[in-house]
Amino acid sequence: QVQLVESGGGLVQAGGSLRLSCAASGRTFSAYAMGWFRQVPGKEREFVAAVSRSGESTRYADSAKGRFTISRDSAKNTVPLQMNSLKPEDTAVYYCAAKYTYSSSAIYTFMKAYEYWGQGIQVTVSS
Repeated sequence: QVQLVESGGGLVQAGGSLRLSCAASGRTFSAYAMGWFRQVPGKEREFVAAVSRSGESTRYADSAKGRFTISRDSAKNTVPLQMNSLKPEDTAVYYCAAKYTYSSSAIYTFMKAYEYWGQGIQVTVSS
């Protein structure tokens, strides 16, 4: 089992930046592909970005491409999500997720693929 804790959320003006971080503890961090999702009230949780076990493969939602960057720091067991040029429509609760996988390169974009989730952290972008 792995425990996930998000940090770095908050309030920012449109056009600004935030850096979220997901700290993983428990079993071997390198055995998990990681992802970030977000959810607004009344809507389904949606995919934002994902990174493979190796860290060499990444994928982004169209809404995040060119503005967000996901990475992983195996020394610190963290998964940062750098968010630039933020828009009011990025306002949501952001969740970190982990999926145990044997593949070093696989990317998972579907919420149901992930076994472990953090508690979520609020990001609010004001106009």
